[in-house]
Amino acid sequence: LEKRTRKFAVQIIRLSTALPNTPEGKVIRNQITKSGTSIGANYREANRARSKADFKNKIAICESEASETQYWLEVIVDTDWLSWDEVKPSAANCLLSSHLLEIDKC
Repeated sequence: LEKRTRKFAVQIIRLSTALPNTPEGKVIRNQITKSGTSIGANYREANRARSKADFKNKIAICESEASETQYWLEVIVDTDWLSWDEVKPSAANCLLSSHLLEIDKC
C-alpha cells in the first residue's frame, strides 16, 4: 500500500499541472496536491507507529485526506477544468486507497 499511495501522489501531482493558471486554479492545485500527497506520507508514518492507537490515528488521517482529495477531484470536474475521463483514474485510485486503508485499520 505504501507503493500504491506513492504512485497516487505522483498521479495527483501530474493531474494538478493540468489545472488552469488562475487564482482559483492555483488554490485548488495547492489543496489537492497537499491532500493527495499526504495520504502516502501519513500511511508510511502509520506503518512505523509506536502503538496500535497511534497506527489507527494515522490511518484515520489517511482516510480523511483521501476523502478531501476525492472532493477536490469532484470540484475539478464540476468546474469543467478537466473531464471525468481525465480525472477518473485518480478518483478510482483514491477510492480504492480509501477502502484499503479501512481494511488495514482493522
